[in-house]
Amino acid sequence: MLLKDYKINFFNSLKNIQDEQEIESFFFILTEYLHNLKRVDVALNPNFELSDAEVDKWNTILAQLQQEKPIQYITGEAWFYGLRFEVNENTLIPRPETEELVEFILKETSNFQLPASSLNILDIGTGSGCIPISLKANLPQANVLAIDVSEKALEVAKRNAELNKVEINFIEANILEVEDLSILSTSNSQLPASIDIIISNPPYVRNLEKQEIKKNVLDYEPHLALFVEDTDALLFYRKIAQLALKNLSPNGLLFFEINQYLGKETVELLESLGFKNIELKKDIYGNNRMIKCSI
Repeated sequence: MLLKDYKINFFNSLKNIQDEQEIESFFFILTEYLHNLKRVDVALNPNFELSDAEVDKWNTILAQLQQEKPIQYITGEAWFYGLRFEVNENTLIPRPETEELVEFILKETSNFQLPASSLNILDIGTGSGCIPISLKANLPQANVLAIDVSEKALEVAKRNAELNKVEINFIEANILEVEDLSILSTSNSQLPASIDIIISNPPYVRNLEKQEIKKNVLDYEPHLALFVEDTDALLFYRKIAQLALKNLSPNGLLFFEINQYLGKETVELLESLGFKNIELKKDIYGNNRMIKCSI
């Protein structure tokens, strides 16, 4: 079968599930994944022929897409801030809004008085490691650390650090049970008592918002990294902010990715704890998405 003929079947099979632009994106991701053919290569090879075994591979993936399995979990990779990351069912798929958070952090670190070699950066709830790895790639002299409660997520994050040739110190810990960040230790050292930048994109989706979540997220991405109880939606923000009060350096900064519906409440929480210079920032979609503050 010719690839161009299979493309027609591919589009017809998904047209009631995804919009045409998304289907086209899936198709060209898969031509590169399965055949190492970029979009231009497909155009230049209109008579590219699929073997029976290759058609079987396409059909297997198509069946998964019809079940709305994320294509990143099918290919096992996602791109974030220009870097390639391994992802699987133990990690969230990195999102464009989080790329904006990384951009925000890098912009703010350019104003730091400290030399880059003195910066201590900690990411809490690291998942795939996309935030600390992207920061380390752009701030190679900084000391970057990352925490997650999931051993399996940390295994992925460690592989991603190796994949992107950066050194990150990873720590397995339940942040809700930590009383002081400085008592945590990596495989070869203890966390610094004073941290210049603390970042977290913690679980923030309330159960009451589940009806808004698409099937490809709800059925496949790890709920541990997504959801919090409706009765205490800011649980992680409160705990991490309290730890930041103990461990953030005098000129340090705390960054959060937040629930778009709880911007006001998150700002009020930080104000009540004594944080200053609180900046609530919108993402490219106009939603409240990021917060920066200091002590």
